[in-house]
Amino acid sequence: MEKGAVHEQLALVRARVSAPPKPVQPAEDRPVARIAVDLEPPHLDRYFDYAVPAKLAETAQPGVRVRVRFAGRLVDGFLIERCESSDFTGSLVPIERVLSPEPVLSPDLLALARQVADAYSGTLADVLRLVIPPRHAATEAEKPSPRPLGPIQAPDPAPWSAYPGGAGFLGALASGEAPRAVWTVLPNSDAYGALAAAVQATLAGGRGAVVIAATGRDVARIDLALTKALGEGRHVALTADLGAAERYRRWLALSRGQVRAVVGTAAAQFAPIDSLGLVAIWDDADSGHATRLAPYPHAREVLLMRAHQAKAGALIAGYTATAEAAHLVQRHWARPLAAPRAVVRDHTPRVFALNEERGRDRELNPGAVAGHLPPQAIRLAREALAHGPVLVQVPRSGYRPRLACAQCRETARCAHCNGPLAQPGPRQDPKCGWCGRAATPWSCRNCNGVALRSRATGVHRSAEELGRAFPGTLVRESNAARGVIDVVPGEPALVLATPGAEPLADGGYAAALLLDAPEILNLPTLRAAEQAVRRWLGAAALVRPASRGGAVLLCADGTLPAAQAVLRWDPAAFARRELADRTELGYPPSARIAELTGPYPALREILDLADLPDGAQLLGPVPVQRAGEQTERILVRCDRADGARLAKALKSALGVRTAKHGADPVWIRIDPVDLA
Repeated sequence: MEKGAVHEQLALVRARVSAPPKPVQPAEDRPVARIAVDLEPPHLDRYFDYAVPAKLAETAQPGVRVRVRFAGRLVDGFLIERCESSDFTGSLVPIERVLSPEPVLSPDLLALARQVADAYSGTLADVLRLVIPPRHAATEAEKPSPRPLGPIQAPDPAPWSAYPGGAGFLGALASGEAPRAVWTVLPNSDAYGALAAAVQATLAGGRGAVVIAATGRDVARIDLALTKALGEGRHVALTADLGAAERYRRWLALSRGQVRAVVGTAAAQFAPIDSLGLVAIWDDADSGHATRLAPYPHAREVLLMRAHQAKAGALIAGYTATAEAAHLVQRHWARPLAAPRAVVRDHTPRVFALNEERGRDRELNPGAVAGHLPPQAIRLAREALAHGPVLVQVPRSGYRPRLACAQCRETARCAHCNGPLAQPGPRQDPKCGWCGRAATPWSCRNCNGVALRSRATGVHRSAEELGRAFPGTLVRESNAARGVIDVVPGEPALVLATPGAEPLADGGYAAALLLDAPEILNLPTLRAAEQAVRRWLGAAALVRPASRGGAVLLCADGTLPAAQAVLRWDPAAFARRELADRTELGYPPSARIAELTGPYPALREILDLADLPDGAQLLGPVPVQRAGEQTERILVRCDRADGARLAKALKSALGVRTAKHGADPVWIRIDPVDLA
């Protein structure tokens, strides 16, 4: 092409780029659209006005997904409302297109998302990513499958007969009231059936229900109970591991009102339910209920917001109780639902600790109490195997997850990165838990010793030791590495599992051994004791009642408060004690704590900009690891009544800093569950 022709083409391109956009004919009715644009920066967490072109007037309705131009680039958003005019004095940019005419963001969901964003110092865009799943166009275009018609009958109150007030709770749900309860579940009872009955009562009263569990296994069991109670097609199950199409299909069934009940993991906590009548959470002590994406909301808190917003009933259920649940009872926001002590004794196995009833073992072997497999455990397992399977809970995965110098007992560390060493298998070399390098040869930096010993025993080595102790006995493992088993038959076998991976046993376990209990108690977190009680009771609840010979050995000092909660099977009393201790020390739920993580100069800038509540305390900074990098952490603590002001102040400060183009990121979490 000649040089003159090239210049002519470039001139045409420049003319097209610099030419003003063609005027767009606006819609006659409500020509202004208020849009929640999907933007990351906190200082842009607000609605923006756009013009509604006449050609989009029919499809551009509140709640639909749209695409708009912002700062020269196309971004997605949600249409919040249509207005007659705008406060903006310039020319409004028109909406580029409506991505789908499906109204996916209802006013109730929008109000909930805004409330969650404000409570957790997050942005509306962050929360909306959790609220609404990605669109699947082919699924959206499908013809809805037919759903069962006809009324739902009131449930049989039999599963609730052991709990005083249980039948009244079901009746209140069925009559449209908003009962709120903290339910301490009896072991060896139809817990999932009782939960399904509560959902059935809610649906029979013409309202919807949301049930949240932390694991897919619990969701599957509740799903089965709901199908049995309601019949096919009356509810859906939502989990994160569903494919994009199926997840969106089930979400649409809820959004369109085809079904009014859902059970799921954290992915279902924002499920769109019309006329919500019940929110329920199973085992709220499970750390899996804390969302791992910004702004890191906890499912229990989200459900309580929904209950308040919709004037719905609420049910916090589990074998144990949290300090947060005890706080709700203390404030009379909820009432306890628990069986009388005589009924509890009829349902629970016999539980004893190492220092109870077994004094003669200590006299014969003073070190037995501290051993990984004390004689009491071996004897109980041998006696119980004659009657059925025996559950063995081992708190650590792997083979030898922690190693130490055999000579000076110092923690064995990697010569390259100073990470802790572990042995992954019986015939494998020790490896670093941080960089993965093999530590051969190895020598202790403290005493130059070359021999290693175990500081902790994992589930694989425990299975090896028990296999030698019980030759000819079937040994099963249930853990993330070897696969989680859902159900085991009622034949004699040793079933070793890490916490949370314990299978159900046909007819219940004859006995359970809770090994290395101090490993859980000594975790460096605020909730170590609470988690210990939850894990021990969760395993013990799978054992037959004492009337059928069921027994549980807790390998811990029975005088500890956490152990006493298990020995007496009184998790509610332990939760009240835990609440009192946290109140005295100024920790959640009696106080609010914000965790700020990032480089110290960035943290200092945020705190200087924030208008913190009067009396707010700063704790730190302390060095922490995040994503493998060394950074700093500061905690901000205030009274519970000032929690909303604290969240607002930090979000505002973060927005100001972002507007100034602060380079280093800062992460904010409100009341983190893993607070060390």
